[in-house]
Amino acid sequence: MPEPVKVLFVCIANCVRSQTAEAIARHDASDIVAPESAGVHPLGFIDNTTQRVPRERGISYEGQFSKGRRTHRLKTPDLIVNMSGIPGNSLFAGKEFEDWRIGDPFWRGYRTTRQHLR
Repeated sequence: MPEPVKVLFVCIANCVRSQTAEAIARHDASDIVAPESAGVHPLGFIDNTTQRVPRERGISYEGQFSKGRRTHRLKTPDLIVNMSGIPGNSLFAGKEFEDWRIGDPFWRGYRTTRQHLR
């Protein structure tokens, strides 16, 4: 069986969108994806509502923590999923990335963001 694809989900603060994407990927696709998340400017915590809404569907954030995209703890990703709203070519030059337009849940609502990520 092939190794899971290492995917790094990136948003601005690494406290909502990228954390939610990591948790969903770990819950739904851990056999094919090795997810991690990071922030361009991490806040250092995961928002409490962010954790509560996915728990409604049995999705856990266990072991996750807020971190920057340049931390030594991250594995070298095969793919970067950029949800920051900043063009990926300015952040990840020379790396494999996709830009996803996922609005900030503080403005869109947490359940709406969770539905877009699924």
